[in-house]
Amino acid sequence: MKSALSCFIAAAALLLGGCTGRGDAPAETHAHDEAAAGAGHDADEAARGAHGGRLLQRDGYAIELAIAEAGTPPRFQAWLYRDGKPLPPQGQLRVTLQRLGGRSETHEFSARGDALVGSAEVAEPHSFDVRVDATVDGRTWRWDYPSYEGRTQIPAAIAQEAGIATAAAAAGAIRDEHEVQGLVTPVEGRHARIVARFAGPVREVRASVGDAVRAGQVLAVIESNVSLSNYSVTAPFAGTVLSRNATVGDLAGESPLFEIADLSRLWVDLHLFGADAGHITPGLPVEVMRLTDDARATTVLDRVLPGTATASQSTVARARIDNADGRWRPGAAVRARVTVSVEPVALLVPLAALQKFRDWDAAFVRVGETYEARPLKLGRRDAVNVEVLQGLEAGDEVVVEQSYLIKADIEKSGAGHDH
Repeated sequence: MKSALSCFIAAAALLLGGCTGRGDAPAETHAHDEAAAGAGHDADEAARGAHGGRLLQRDGYAIELAIAEAGTPPRFQAWLYRDGKPLPPQGQLRVTLQRLGGRSETHEFSARGDALVGSAEVAEPHSFDVRVDATVDGRTWRWDYPSYEGRTQIPAAIAQEAGIATAAAAAGAIRDEHEVQGLVTPVEGRHARIVARFAGPVREVRASVGDAVRAGQVLAVIESNVSLSNYSVTAPFAGTVLSRNATVGDLAGESPLFEIADLSRLWVDLHLFGADAGHITPGLPVEVMRLTDDARATTVLDRVLPGTATASQSTVARARIDNADGRWRPGAAVRARVTVSVEPVALLVPLAALQKFRDWDAAFVRVGETYEARPLKLGRRDAVNVEVLQGLEAGDEVVVEQSYLIKADIEKSGAGHDH
């Protein structure tokens, strides 16, 4: 039997306008029990009782089984009949549910009013293979039937072609992260504009822009107007020449001749606005990303400056990055992700796994080639992941890419919520 998704992909591949394969029927209408099969009934003709539940019939007796959930937590309820007439609640009744993935649960029944009521809530999704064991008036019967909702089957090849991917639900961490922008700047104290000590003509220039220089290296030779002797202009520390404003024959004066900086380490000045300025404090981890090519560096926030940047009216936070390989340059625009807190959680899934299904926040679990919607109770979230409080177990294979296709396939196939 083709699913709606397989039909869609096949139709797209063959340039056809529709799909002749029939999708999965609604949960209760396609299910049938042994009694119905023995009587030759079609799968879509499961008999219904006075309360809207499924009628399981044998030897003149009938059990009407339903899940009552209007205004109450969902539980099984059952009513007994003999020759079409109601019987008082009596005998023994047990319902065993086999859920997708192999987990089973048992519901025992006891009399309450005119019905037999199950011993526990029936957790969503109401999608399972059902076994009913009953003993009434000394007679014992068993029925088995499927009762599926929010479930579809997609062959592995079709899923791969559609780009459907899964990942195991697992423990992780929810991060409170703030994204800000800033600029790369030289480290204070490792940046200098070098001027002549005495005015006079430039006799030699020994360094150019981009040159790496060592501490004490001669950059230029100047003839002093006072002593008429030559003296050397040297680098105060090892670094890189950022600019040169000296040419042989020029007159050295008060203007800088060279600008040099130690670029082995750099500052990243990050601009904080609004609430970010109150949440972001020294010591927090920072990931810095260059805007031009997304180069990245990981560091720690060193300090938050006490003043406010005049032009932007922002608070400046400063982090230091290693630049021994010379990848970073002063003046480069960056964005940065500052992690304010990391909270471990027992179970999480990517936000991409979530879909609205019926009135649920849901994810779709894959077992073999079967996919099923699972309603979730969610907790904290960040930009990437969300905490799962109920609805999944560690190791469940959850659809994390193209999950909307699973939702569409289930909705098209009509696997609804019918008890």
